Amino acid sequence: MDNANLAVENSAHALGQRFVQLFGESPRIYQAPGRVNLIGEHTDYNDGFVMPAAIGLYTRASVAPRHDRKLVIHSENYSEQVEFDLDHLPATRSGHWSDYVIGVVKMLVRSGEKLGGVNLLVDGNVPQGAGLSSSASIEVAVAYALLDLADQATDRSKHDRTKLALLCQQAENEFVGARCGIMDQFIACQGERGKALLLDCRSLNYRQLPLPDDVALAMCNTMVKHSIAKGEYNQRRAECEAGVRLLSKYLPNAQALRDVTPEDLEAYGRELPDIVRRRCRHVVSENARVLRAAAALELGDLQAFGKLMLESHRSLRDDFEVSCPELDLMVELAEQAEGVYGTRMTGGGFGGCIIALVQAGCLEAFQRTVQGGYERSTGCKPEIYVCSTADGVGQVV
Repeated sequence: MDNANLAVENSAHALGQRFVQLFGESPRIYQAPGRVNLIGEHTDYNDGFVMPAAIGLYTRASVAPRHDRKLVIHSENYSEQVEFDLDHLPATRSGHWSDYVIGVVKMLVRSGEKLGGVNLLVDGNVPQGAGLSSSASIEVAVAYALLDLADQATDRSKHDRTKLALLCQQAENEFVGARCGIMDQFIACQGERGKALLLDCRSLNYRQLPLPDDVALAMCNTMVKHSIAKGEYNQRRAECEAGVRLLSKYLPNAQALRDVTPEDLEAYGRELPDIVRRRCRHVVSENARVLRAAAALELGDLQAFGKLMLESHRSLRDDFEVSCPELDLMVELAEQAEGVYGTRMTGGGFGGCIIALVQAGCLEAFQRTVQGGYERSTGCKPEIYVCSTADGVGQVV
């Protein structure tokens, strides 16, 4: 057994013991990974292309059925337990961590699932607020666990992972209130160890892409999350939608920025307000970069892939304007470190993490360079998570 599998087994064993302490019986345990997006930022909600990878940080959901209609949820991360009646679930979100679970339960019920009462213990090590998708991780882990429990009761075949991802996205869009695209939930469902995933966010067609064994994923957390992030995210969506409306006068078949080519934007971009034009330019050029990056990975050309990552960061910084000084500093430090193929901000922006592809033999020097340089410049000690790629959601015990 390798170290990663041993760590998973030990963690699951400890969580199972905790469940017995809380609820007096042994559970089934499921886990869903966090994710890092290698390239393709702010393209998912524009029907474009993304290239995420599932990472070895997880949310785990331990479940056992109850004999009543209660949904009892205990969070180890928040050291808090809440209880709901399945027949009288909250109509609207409360801003509480349990919204992610309630949203999933409501969507499962809406889809026709006959859920019974459950005891549910959730725990995770996906950092919150770091842009590594802790929200999708808990949604997918809980949804898979509840569906699997229902499957065991009715002797059905296993559920469709793409439908599961769509259901979890719907929970976050409609109940939690975040207008996220499909990428985070999809990779939490469909991730494969040793692979990145090229996803067409319109058709949901995807293919797995090889990542070399001697390349590590290093996520460097700036430890900042600027308060403007949520409002600015929704504003960027609105600006992209405005761009499509204006461009559709010249491109009647354009339903999203996915349908606009760089040549189209060159020809008609002057008709757009400057800010809208720059937002569109990022998305259109980013889609092209993702496809070029996929070709580079399939050829094993990490140097070309790394150049595309840096181009992506510059576009996010200058055209989409979702970077911040801390992210730019972290990218600059990572770029200077030995053994780095490429680096960029990852996630929605305004803080959170950068991602760097690093030669495995250079990791210690990389961490010293980035951590030391960032702390000297900001006075803040960053967190660096070195992860391997991981499989999507599944049962652990």
